[in-house]
Amino acid sequence: MKEHRVNSASDVRFWDRSSRNYAKSAIADQQGYSRTLERTQALLGSDGHVLELGCGTGTTALRLAGRVQSYLATDFSQAMIAIAKEKLAVAPTPGLEFRTATAEALDADTGAFNAVLCFNYLHLVRDLPGTLQRIHSLLASRGLFISKTPCLGDMNPLIRLALLPVMRAIGMAPHAGSFSKKELALSISLAGFEILEMENHAARGNDNRPYIVARKITDFSES
Repeated sequence: MKEHRVNSASDVRFWDRSSRNYAKSAIADQQGYSRTLERTQALLGSDGHVLELGCGTGTTALRLAGRVQSYLATDFSQAMIAIAKEKLAVAPTPGLEFRTATAEALDADTGAFNAVLCFNYLHLVRDLPGTLQRIHSLLASRGLFISKTPCLGDMNPLIRLALLPVMRAIGMAPHAGSFSKKELALSISLAGFEILEMENHAARGNDNRPYIVARKITDFSES
């Protein structure tokens, strides 16, 4: 448990340190990102209460929040959230709140969400089954879980097994879990979800970041 806390702290330091450069970086696949936004907007009701985990500097939240009733965007990096709040001050969006938090740290008084969004997030968590179960508990009955995250298990083994460990060892990369698209889908299903859609939104080829829409179908508290 101590090692887990130390490693999590190192992840926070990495993202805090990287926050300003991250905010300045361009979206690599603008067409694919636009497709993801459009599909997500179509799934979110105007009266919905939405939670975004790993919101970074708030780019996606600022584009989606104006179409729903409330939108809580969270990240465990205080520096990322500080930049997001700067953006919000420039472009006020009713119902949007940025908060430094993880899924595990959110209090019960946040209420049940109609949708939980995780973009480029699940590969960064250290306990994927635990995080998915926590997301399940934060959703209202039959709420939607929407994810788009790199599946490193489907990528070039040289990057996954050689380059990434070296970069992490010298502090140039954060922790990143390795799972395939099939393994991710199985983990989501085992956490009590029914997968409704699995799409490739990359403008060209396959970037191994499946866009997944899943519905909460099992209430573990009643099982």
